[in-house]
Amino acid sequence: MSFYSRLIDRRIAAYQSSLLETHYHEVDTMYKKMRGWRHDYRSHIQTMKALAAEGNLDSLRDYLDMLETDLQTVDTVIKTGNAMADAILNSKISLAQSKGITVKADAHIPVKLAISEIDLCSIIGNLFDNAIEASLSLPEGERSIRVYMDMKNTQLYISFTNLTAVKKQTKIGNLFKTTKGEGHGLGLMRIDAIVDRLGGYLSRASEDGAFTTEILLPQAEK
Repeated sequence: MSFYSRLIDRRIAAYQSSLLETHYHEVDTMYKKMRGWRHDYRSHIQTMKALAAEGNLDSLRDYLDMLETDLQTVDTVIKTGNAMADAILNSKISLAQSKGITVKADAHIPVKLAISEIDLCSIIGNLFDNAIEASLSLPEGERSIRVYMDMKNTQLYISFTNLTAVKKQTKIGNLFKTTKGEGHGLGLMRIDAIVDRLGGYLSRASEDGAFTTEILLPQAEK
């Protein structure tokens, strides 16, 4: 391996380590919110009982509306059947929604995966971060990300599509030319490296104001 290749590998490893710390922080924050809401659950019930006993229906209705809004920020909206996928998807969906991005997700993982949790976290996290970054170039109301994950026979199929202000990007090899920061390119290289190591398939397409990444990962043990 050349010096340049080793340098690139070290930079990717350092970037990925930092990215994983960010992913786990997002997941931890989400679950802290969920635990906090559950901790307050008894107090909420007692407050609503008191308002009902007083016949104060307007205040009770306002209180329920407040709880509904609060619950939307901590509700686990995706249940794939895989705990790590659930954690990273829900944390990223919450992050995207906080930036005014609409997310449509349909994800199912009904079998135990051969891919490691670290690799799965890296792929999903990088794909979501890239989609969020690209979506921010659009005005609110036009930002959209679509996620689909399911098994196709013995392979895990992952698809991410996001709208972008760029109608068609220029492809160089398997990557598209980008004006984003260095981390963006390293994230794409990290995805490619994992897919290649696992003997999977990856395709990227850019047209009609949308960018799509499709991945197939074999799940049969080698």
